[in-house]
Amino acid sequence: MNKMMKTLCAASVLAMLSSVASAKLPAPSDEAKAKAAEAAAKTAWTGKVDGYKLCKAQDRVVAHYKKLPVAKDVKAPAKGAPVAAPASTCADPGPFVYTPAGAAPAVAAAPAAPAAPKVADPAKKP
Repeated sequence: MNKMMKTLCAASVLAMLSSVASAKLPAPSDEAKAKAAEAAAKTAWTGKVDGYKLCKAQDRVVAHYKKLPVAKDVKAPAKGAPVAAPASTCADPGPFVYTPAGAAPAVAAAPAAPAAPKVADPAKKP
């Protein structure tokens, strides 16, 4: 009887916890959405910076490797043969700048000039 009571209590506790876990959360506010978008942009930028740093490190390793003496069993390029310059494909992502997607440019946000006042037609009498 005691074991059955423990099993029943455990099952009821698990049932209550699963109902709490499956409860629907409210929709995030506009502030939370904006903050999440900014965090996603920052994460993407950080990934680009990490890729840039990795590319630069690889370029340094290649430059160091090319400075090492060549082994005797490996043929060196003939003298006077054009040597391809290392083309660095590293693109610096620059500083982090976040512009919200919903923000309009400053030029478009300026209010339009008021329309010119209508001039009364002199031929018409009031």
